[in-house]
Amino acid sequence: MKIKQFEDKGLAHYSYAILSECAGELVLIDPARDPQPYYAYAEANNARIVGVIETHPHADFVSAHLEIHQKTGATIYAHSLVGADYPFEAFDEGAELEIGKIKLKSLHTPGHSPDGISIVLEHDGKDKAVFTGDTLFIGDVGRPDLRESAGNVTAKREELARDMYHSTRDKLMKLADDVLVYPAHGAGTLCGKALSEANSSTIGAEKMGNYALQQMTEEAFVKLITEEQPFVPKYFGYDVALNKKGAPAYRQSIEKVKRLEKNFTPEAGAIIVDTRDQQTFKKSHQEGAINIQEGAKFETWLGSIAGPEEQFYLVAADEEQLVTVIAKSAKIGYEALIKGAFVLDAEAAVDSPKIDLADFKENQDKYTIVDIRNASEVKSQKFFKDSINIPLPELRERANEIPNDKPVVVHCAGGYRSAAGSSIVESALPKTKVLDLSEAVNDFK
Repeated sequence: MKIKQFEDKGLAHYSYAILSECAGELVLIDPARDPQPYYAYAEANNARIVGVIETHPHADFVSAHLEIHQKTGATIYAHSLVGADYPFEAFDEGAELEIGKIKLKSLHTPGHSPDGISIVLEHDGKDKAVFTGDTLFIGDVGRPDLRESAGNVTAKREELARDMYHSTRDKLMKLADDVLVYPAHGAGTLCGKALSEANSSTIGAEKMGNYALQQMTEEAFVKLITEEQPFVPKYFGYDVALNKKGAPAYRQSIEKVKRLEKNFTPEAGAIIVDTRDQQTFKKSHQEGAINIQEGAKFETWLGSIAGPEEQFYLVAADEEQLVTVIAKSAKIGYEALIKGAFVLDAEAAVDSPKIDLADFKENQDKYTIVDIRNASEVKSQKFFKDSINIPLPELRERANEIPNDKPVVVHCAGGYRSAAGSSIVESALPKTKVLDLSEAVNDFK
């Protein structure tokens, strides 16, 4: 028996292949959008993919479950409450799947979602591991507030929080202490609030160290896990629906993205997502462009700033970067929203002014300061006494709240988000001087 963990660092996502060497068969759990790594793993081990288990309809990434089924004939397993539109076999509480000497057993563990399941792996008659999806993380549990208006079955956050209390205590915590815990996410995901950097644990270690598994009343638990959760990106509900339906094949869908000639000029008023680095962007960019830099969290910020009902142009510095950002857009199902993609390496119409850091330090009252960090970050530490807090995911809708009688300085915690934020404000307030504090924010911490 082998357990292979696959990691997507950009989305802090873990997926799994469970291989029965004696049977030459493997089962996948919560696969990512690109199925090729799983095909390669199966081929390298002379194995056949016979099953794909979805622990729930994911909100933060698109799964390849339907494509894998269509290519390999593998059965898709999911809880009946998912109400899946793709062909699947119900894998409700007590259901079992055997491959060789491995038995995979379903536990219904609602809390993050009403239809969530955890998968207990039994080998040679002993429970060895549990794949907990978004129910139990390392150091945390899944947030309960994402299914209030998404999915086949909706539920209020307080209701799901109560479900989580019982799923953890009545089911997961009753597994043996040495059972390995394999979650669907690690630190950096927005599906929880305090995840560890570790990629696995044990039930015993989680009972000792996970804040959400400590002894407390149900009421105390509900209060604890419903407060101070991260923001909900615009794309989350869209991905729940897409995963319930089943996404189109990854490679073919990417190939459908319209490729435009180099230095194309979009129509006036179009949404333009420019993924070049902030220095290049500030020197020269197209009017109204939003600078979401290609980087570790590109997918999250693309899906937080642009809504799933919007189409946009995608811009990159060169062909290699363009291929990368199209692929990253597809991880959240946004390749279908790309109106056209092109390389920009010529002079464009707009440049952005540079901040005079010395003047800003001496005369902060001459500027309107906009803090685009999340409310919880501002609560923890405010850098400037009179700053206005508008979190980046809300900035396009709320930029008109910013006074335009002074130059505007935009900042975040380290410089990445402020590149996007300053470009949004620049477009919204065309007659106002908009400045990006960028990495210089570190001088004020």
